[in-house]
Amino acid sequence: MLLDKSIAELAGLLRKREITIEQLVLESIERCEQGVSLNCFISLRDKQALLKEAREKDAALSDDKHLLYGMPFSVKDSYVTQDLPTTSGSRVLKNFISPYTATVVQKLLDTGAILIGKNNQDSWGHGGSNENTDFGPVKNPWNPAYISGGSSGGSAVAVAARMVTFSIGEDTGGSIRNPASMCGISGLKVTYGRVSRYGTIAYASSLDTVGPLAKSAEDLAIVLQTIAGSDPKDGSSSHRPVDTYTEGLTDGVVGKKIGLPKQFFAENYNPEVRSTILAAVEQMKELGLTTVELDMPMLNYAIPIYYMLASSETSSNLARYDGVRYGTGRENFLPESARRIMLGTYALSAGYAEKLYKNAQRARTLLIDNYADAFKQCDFIAAPTTPSPAQKFGELLDNPMENMLADLFTATINIVGVPSLAVPAGFTADKLPIGLQIIGDKFQERAILTLARAYQDATTWHKEVPEIHL
Repeated sequence: MLLDKSIAELAGLLRKREITIEQLVLESIERCEQGVSLNCFISLRDKQALLKEAREKDAALSDDKHLLYGMPFSVKDSYVTQDLPTTSGSRVLKNFISPYTATVVQKLLDTGAILIGKNNQDSWGHGGSNENTDFGPVKNPWNPAYISGGSSGGSAVAVAARMVTFSIGEDTGGSIRNPASMCGISGLKVTYGRVSRYGTIAYASSLDTVGPLAKSAEDLAIVLQTIAGSDPKDGSSSHRPVDTYTEGLTDGVVGKKIGLPKQFFAENYNPEVRSTILAAVEQMKELGLTTVELDMPMLNYAIPIYYMLASSETSSNLARYDGVRYGTGRENFLPESARRIMLGTYALSAGYAEKLYKNAQRARTLLIDNYADAFKQCDFIAAPTTPSPAQKFGELLDNPMENMLADLFTATINIVGVPSLAVPAGFTADKLPIGLQIIGDKFQERAILTLARAYQDATTWHKEVPEIHL
């Protein structure tokens, strides 16, 4: 199967004229059709239009084209596009067509990559299971009785089931890394401001980040190289020069230090996850890294800090969907979204903003200081991605508190604004994927991608492919 291959391998085969873009796109379309029961797409482009575009790109193919030229990809449905509807997983925007295209999508289109469709997600990014959507839950390709993770679950499934070469997700508290971990692929949450958010439907503006999901760290680096950089249309994007992420990935990590926060390695979560991550740490020690024990007490407060900030910001951001400009009333918000809106409205209300929202901001500063101190002692931090593997449908949706705790190890990174990625590290006894999280200091995407690449060169977990359950 062509879509099992890396982006670099496919680009090489195209330039040797051993395969065609039309073959690639046709395989993508066929995989989408075979896996329709997984429900990972909200909208797909017309088959004949896709094949026509593929043939045109075949005719224009030359050796100097971008590595992503002709590569079929998808995007989470929180990114606006001119040619397909944008729903953010909610019927509030069921018929919305944007007059412009998000910067991240346009950058990819400009390389010649081919957009296949837009992925299902938790409505507005509210959820860690991809059940909180008006377009039906997304099923895990390893076992369709289990969740895909969220909120970028549709994107993760599309990559895991080999429907696309890569996808673009959005991560506010773990929404790329959580489903990447549960679906057995690689997912990158970038430093805040590293990739433009222009054209992204906001969940929580100070936490939202744009990032790729792909089969491997190498593929993540190729996509990041394309989408990173400042954007005059996004005032929060960084002007820091973009590193060369695709070079030096095989430099090795001998002598580097990896921190293990005791708060991340307690025994209060799934034992299979804990043992798998500890085994991954041992594997990294064999690569030449040494471990450092860390004490980061503010990690114990990450979940309340995150939900106070995120709920407050989403309450403000979603106030625009008032039934006037978008034609539907606020009663169309699903229970999880309504819960977060109400919590945020309360936190921002007169008499409570100082006690709740502003105190959360103060605590955020203390957490930032914790991370700054940690990175004086080590180069990376290791952690589980989620406290449990994928769960059966209904288990998180029926338990709002446990749903929040799904972000236990990921939300802290968004609060601080540092980069982090999830890579496959093993499976449960029931063959459900488990993901290792590698965290770096601000703008150290190249460093964590290098470590992830070294880990994947020494393991084969990322090469495991699920059967598509029909």
